[in-house]
Amino acid sequence: MKYGIAIRNMGPQSTRETIRECARVAEQLGFDALFVSDHLCIPPDDTEGSGGRYLDVLATLAYLAGATDRIKLGVSVLVLPYRPAVLTAKQVATIQELSGERMIVGVGVGWMKREFEALGVDKRMRGRLSNETLRVLRHLFTTQAQAYRGDLVSFPPFVFEPRPACPPIWIGGNGDPAIARVLEFGSGWHPMLPAEKLKPAVIALKQKLKAKGRDEIEIVVRRGLRLDDIGAARERVAAERDAGATYFILDLGRYPSAREFAAQAEAFMAKVA
Repeated sequence: MKYGIAIRNMGPQSTRETIRECARVAEQLGFDALFVSDHLCIPPDDTEGSGGRYLDVLATLAYLAGATDRIKLGVSVLVLPYRPAVLTAKQVATIQELSGERMIVGVGVGWMKREFEALGVDKRMRGRLSNETLRVLRHLFTTQAQAYRGDLVSFPPFVFEPRPACPPIWIGGNGDPAIARVLEFGSGWHPMLPAEKLKPAVIALKQKLKAKGRDEIEIVVRRGLRLDDIGAARERVAAERDAGATYFILDLGRYPSAREFAAQAEAFMAKVA
């Protein structure tokens, strides 16, 4: 099993100094990847825990790419309908290039109605917009100066450079549309399911992948753990592994400082992982 860790790009923990120190600690401790979370427009009555302060995920990963050397840099998850498809592809390609191809792109369709409204995006279109963006990403990363004609996006041939290897795409979501995206686009599945529901879902997904001649993919879970009970934490991680998870993202919640982040992250790697 691989291990990632979530770094808060929101709230008082999202200062320049704190996120940089947390990223360096995660790298030094041997985590496989660090992950940030996506929001752009938080309503005034939904700011508890963040104060409405959110750093843009792609800009944050670009900053952390320069503060680290080896650890992979991920989004859990990028809300695809919020951003224009071609611009998203350019930003992803730039971070992938400048980080030395360390990026992981977890993607989702979004859920917060008022955030869609603030961005002028029809929430009812989120699935179609997400599929279109994924197709644009695949087109630009795999072809050279070819026109694209899609349902919602079209453009003439243009030079898409830099064009590094496309980063892994992890599909977030639990329902049938998410599974369809995994089968079409995903090198990983990032559901929000408890371990007891994850196991049969993984078995069903693997059957569908086998029918399409697909290889194994990453099964990604993101969990909070109580590290004051190491035995229980070990049992929890073992249960996730038994359910089929191959990638465990540790979410430490609202840690008060980089020092506390380091202490908990070290305890996890030394005593649980």
